[in-house]
Amino acid sequence: MIIDAHAHHIQPRMLGFESERGFGLLPDSAGKQRMPATVRPTPGAPDASTPETGEGASPLEWMEAPNRLRQMDERGIDKSVISIPAHAYMYHTEDFGTRWCRMVNDEFAEYCAQAPDRLYWWAPLPLQDPSEALTELDRAVSLGARGINTGGVNFGGLEFHSEELLPVWQRCAELDIPIYIHGHNQSITWEDPAKDGFRTTAVLGACHDEAAAFWNLICGGVLDKARNLTIYITHGGGLVPYQIGRFAQANSTLSDGRNKKPFLDYLDHFYFDTLIHDPIMRQAVIDSIGADRLLYGTNFNGIDQIPGYLLEGMKISEADEAKICYRNAATLLSIAV
Repeated sequence: MIIDAHAHHIQPRMLGFESERGFGLLPDSAGKQRMPATVRPTPGAPDASTPETGEGASPLEWMEAPNRLRQMDERGIDKSVISIPAHAYMYHTEDFGTRWCRMVNDEFAEYCAQAPDRLYWWAPLPLQDPSEALTELDRAVSLGARGINTGGVNFGGLEFHSEELLPVWQRCAELDIPIYIHGHNQSITWEDPAKDGFRTTAVLGACHDEAAAFWNLICGGVLDKARNLTIYITHGGGLVPYQIGRFAQANSTLSDGRNKKPFLDYLDHFYFDTLIHDPIMRQAVIDSIGADRLLYGTNFNGIDQIPGYLLEGMKISEADEAKICYRNAATLLSIAV
């Protein structure tokens, strides 16, 4: 069995939501619709959606539940936990972001209800408004969300360790709801997103943001105040597994660090996934982080998806393979297997 914890999704209502707000899809050079980093989802931006102009199904077609389930079957994925694209957190859009999150959670609840034993979702929250985020957290959980989905940094100017957001993290801990961190394209907040050459804030920036989230959660003392909080960081933890020794050493020298315990004592709060493209580095993360703290995530139909079996060729026991493939996610997200 495989539970894919990292699988993005778009619902039709998300395109052009509230007329000229939200985001759209633009055709790539092959004629297939993709959502490029240069699309700026901000109030007043033009609706970028266009008809399919080339061969092949559009994203909205292959994301329809029957088609997604068929693709999951083809790839040996039994259950998926869907999330919004990382372009679309809307932290920079103030009150529009609040309405956006409500709409997305309604749409995801309806979508997942088509296959409730196979489809689940991470709920976005309007973290730029902590009070509204608390309200939407409770509402999304009541609808069936299994956890919340956030970026890594810059929640409308707030960070993970900002005091304003502490009640949100404490409520997540109280509800036993995990946080799924996926860095987002910071260029969407720029005056000219087109200056984000080579999609740098998406490709490199996401890994930086994910590592910064890990650093801020620990150094900022969040995990001492929300002691049961559980966090899943995708892309193999961003930069974390590769620099964790340096992080621990640097933390011990900080004059402003707020953590009450040694840095590495907080690792039990975190899960990472195996979305690491070099098999040698994937094995290194399995060996260094351990199977107890790893999930299976493919970035299903994303730009850097890994369609093959992620544990192929890995030196791992059958018991640890089961933990990574589904047991850890089933426990973390209360998914029946």
